[in-house]
Amino acid sequence: MTALAAALPNTRLVRAELLKLRKRRGLTLTVLLMTVGATVLTYAILAILHAANPAHHGPAGGVTNLSHVLWLLSALGAGAAVLAGSTAGAGDLSAGVFRELAVTGRSRTSLYLARIPGGLAFLLSGVAAAYALAAIASVAFADDGAAPSTGSLAAGGAWILLSTTTYFLLALGLSSLAGSRTVPLVILLAWRLALMPILISLTFLGAARDALPDTGIQELAPHAFASNLQIATLSVPTAVSVGVILLWVGAMLAVGAWRTATRDA
Repeated sequence: MTALAAALPNTRLVRAELLKLRKRRGLTLTVLLMTVGATVLTYAILAILHAANPAHHGPAGGVTNLSHVLWLLSALGAGAAVLAGSTAGAGDLSAGVFRELAVTGRSRTSLYLARIPGGLAFLLSGVAAAYALAAIASVAFADDGAAPSTGSLAAGGAWILLSTTTYFLLALGLSSLAGSRTVPLVILLAWRLALMPILISLTFLGAARDALPDTGIQELAPHAFASNLQIATLSVPTAVSVGVILLWVGAMLAVGAWRTATRDA
């Protein structure tokens, strides 16, 4: 019990990790632009188009446009998550302060684990704000009867948090393993934005696609939004989708924790 308690991060460590990320103005601005900024810009364009030509462009709100914004946020949010996770995982090494933290006698595991709640608090505040704006706009700018239901809004919010959290944790583990922000940044952005859509669409891969993390994320998307955009599904059971995501995240976090504990100070 004593060893377990020593490995768990305290509130001070979590706050310190959150502050490290917030102090990076470039990172903070980029995350906000990729989440809140993208949402505001999208709905502003939709509203302007509707005002200019209502006969050709429908209202900016409604389920259909929220579906588009949700999938946009899933892509841009994953990018923001990779940026934040890579910085949280390798920030101390890049800044040259890892040795100073290690020689204080604090558990390296606790230093590593503190990056999870600290980084998620930094990232998800922007993601949640972006989705809240999208949800409000989808109702405020919708025609009668076209607004999404409360249940759909809640499901969409939970799904976008799941999507971004998954990629943050993958980036955190990979950057801690590599000791670099650049390597996991390039790998995961290429993986999420380019490779994953291609692999999921390759039908000859069959059940092998079920082992991809994005397959699980896509299968857990709310039906109201996935069906509205005619997103193809692979009919993977929910339990399998959840298990695949947990396996990827757990494995990546484990190797990141191992490397942090064994890295030379």
